[in-house]
Amino acid sequence: MGSWISTWPAGPGDADLPALLCLPPAGAGCQQFRAWTPALAGVAQVYGVQLPGRENRWREPMPDTFGEAVEAIAAELRPIAAAGRRLVVFGHSFGGLLGYEVARRVTPDALVVSACRAPGHWTGAGRGIVDDDEELDKLFDTAGLDPAFLDEDTRALMVEMLRKDARLSLSYTHVPGGPLPVPVHTWGADGDETVTAQELAGWAAVTTAGFHVHRVQGGHHAVLRRPEPLLEHLTALLSESADRPARPEQPARPARTA
Repeated sequence: MGSWISTWPAGPGDADLPALLCLPPAGAGCQQFRAWTPALAGVAQVYGVQLPGRENRWREPMPDTFGEAVEAIAAELRPIAAAGRRLVVFGHSFGGLLGYEVARRVTPDALVVSACRAPGHWTGAGRGIVDDDEELDKLFDTAGLDPAFLDEDTRALMVEMLRKDARLSLSYTHVPGGPLPVPVHTWGADGDETVTAQELAGWAAVTTAGFHVHRVQGGHHAVLRRPEPLLEHLTALLSESADRPARPEQPARPARTA
């Protein structure tokens, strides 16, 4: 793909399989989703969204606004929809918000989000990461990273990425519009102190095609730390979408974010 979307083909027939687009949380890159490829072999081709400022794009500047990032991702994703391939979008935390706005432009077969508050609850989210070192340290704790055991350079890079993504999230304004015509699945953890059950429940308002809630034990990143239940769920969704007739290509939609 292009600079915003990476993929890791597992076999020669992957280009004919349904596509799974994965969007990572703030401060992270998409290489973590490469490990999902074996579990989904023969089911889907895995794609990961790579924002600038990390991994293979660490020298590139961030976009000025959330909307610019969404439009760039959607532009690279549209050839998949144009080819008639099935598509499931998955995003974790900040990646779920990106995934939702991408789904408003390139309609997938399903949207799956984890540890992500609903769009209407995002106003001001991330401000603490930008302005407060104590809040930033709490975020390291929820990720299972003790700042005391990180070398200075590694911690500085992680802080820089987190704050860049937090600033990007502050440029987001939810512009209500027509609900998604695809099912939305939310995953939450009982021990998540970052996203409340009420904030997860707000996703019900963004779809007319079914809303489903899945719960696991653990903290904010529990779904990514132990992804087996999620991968089983994604396998079922992708297999189901592969059995349905191909969707017509969706027309490009105007920008919806500030």
